[in-house]
Amino acid sequence: MAPKVLVSDKLSETAVQIFRDRGIDVDFMPELGKDKEKLAEIIGQYDGLAIRSATKVTPTILEAATNLKVVGRAGIGTDNVDKEASSKKGVIVMNTPFGNMITTAEHAIAMMFAVARQIPEASESTHAGKWEKSKFMGVELTNKTLGVIGAGNIGGIVCDRARGLKMKVIAFDPFLSEEKADKMGVEKVELDDLLARSDFITLHVPFIAGVTENILSAENLAKTKKGVRIINCARGGLVDEAALAELLKSGHVAGAAFDVFAEEPAKENALFNLPNVVCTPHLGAATTEAQENVALQVAEQMSNYLLTGAVENALNMPSVTAEEAKIMGPWIKLADHLGAFAGQMTDEPITAINILYDGVVSEMNLEALNCSVIAGIMKKANPDVNMVSAPVIAKERGIQISTTNQDKAGAFDGYIKVTVVTADRERSVAGTVFSDGKPRFIQIKGINVDAEIGEHMLYTTNEDVPGIIGTLGQTLGENGVNIANFTLGRSEVGGGAIALLYVDAEVPADVQGKLKDTGKFRQIKTLRFDV
Repeated sequence: MAPKVLVSDKLSETAVQIFRDRGIDVDFMPELGKDKEKLAEIIGQYDGLAIRSATKVTPTILEAATNLKVVGRAGIGTDNVDKEASSKKGVIVMNTPFGNMITTAEHAIAMMFAVARQIPEASESTHAGKWEKSKFMGVELTNKTLGVIGAGNIGGIVCDRARGLKMKVIAFDPFLSEEKADKMGVEKVELDDLLARSDFITLHVPFIAGVTENILSAENLAKTKKGVRIINCARGGLVDEAALAELLKSGHVAGAAFDVFAEEPAKENALFNLPNVVCTPHLGAATTEAQENVALQVAEQMSNYLLTGAVENALNMPSVTAEEAKIMGPWIKLADHLGAFAGQMTDEPITAINILYDGVVSEMNLEALNCSVIAGIMKKANPDVNMVSAPVIAKERGIQISTTNQDKAGAFDGYIKVTVVTADRERSVAGTVFSDGKPRFIQIKGINVDAEIGEHMLYTTNEDVPGIIGTLGQTLGENGVNIANFTLGRSEVGGGAIALLYVDAEVPADVQGKLKDTGKFRQIKTLRFDV
């Protein structure tokens, strides 16, 4: 059955056609996002939801989204998506961070020109029949110092454009290395230095509560150079707008240009109607090219995920490219099986999960593999858990996750070993992927095995004594349980031994009871795997 996607905001017809061309059943309802009750009523039918900014993906919507696997936001900002609730629900949240980079950067440059030359006010005056040349005295950008807060994708383009305008560019960005700054032709500085030296300041960081929130606070605004002009085309809430308004009135700040505001849509704001303040209604991505680019990009990303498992530009899960998905598919399945084995074997609270990657698998996308292991473990307690929600649940429970990777150290080209730690014990299981692409268990409790993995399995432990195979085969056979594959292993002659049987159907409780009654088994456990 083809995946089903709902487009609840205005995306281009070309983007909608991409879904259709990829074989996805798509419903295009561009006005539905404004009707949260109707959206909640029908969202349960869909595997994917493609949106812009009008649709609000709230916990209420997510609760009704019983089949939803992915939300794709055409654009950078995902303030309208509850990402924590999405993660707990197991829904991937994607955005399109690169489709409107140039457009947003160009808008910041345009706003900088506008406030430097007072273009909006001069235009309004001229339209009114006035000719006030002396009133609108501007400043040149050439040789001025531009302070860029956030030199990532968009900020980097702004830096490049500003250097083309012969501006001196300084940047504050904790993630910007000195080497990268040199390549960009900018000077990396601390925030206080940027505030003191800049003639223009432009912001290009995401809004993160307690981190970038009010990064230009009243205190920091007071540190700026007299006559500075401030541009914000990034996110509302990065600047204390009331404090900025007071500095504009006092003349300390010569001008400001804002495309984003703390509250949107902004009907009232402390910056409105002040001299030399340019305001636009969140137009950073509002060009025909950008709107088309992000729409096409989100359609491709969502299609790739729903059809191949490729994860691109996800905000709550490690990205897995289409090529990685092809190569890693069997290993992701193995990781899930290993986690499922460890989880089903563990009844007491888990305190830690240790994962070892050896050989070829150690060079793969370990974040994605970790998510698969954790999901497998968590399925015992919550069958609806997946690679998105599992790490969130593990974190909430205080489970420590550790990862080790090493070069090839055994007989296999690569393997994964999962160890689950509780207050009283540790349990470990290892597996590999053979050349046929099928995952196999290769070690349980330190005992080497070679076990094919099936949907229904039976695990037993016993002392290494004669008759175990016969007892298992006879008891299961007499009770109509067919064995597809039988694997044995032991620590040493006469020591501890295990058996792992792949059977055609779950072993009934009464049959397990008959095995226990033989007195030959220390432990008998039925297991189930998603194969």
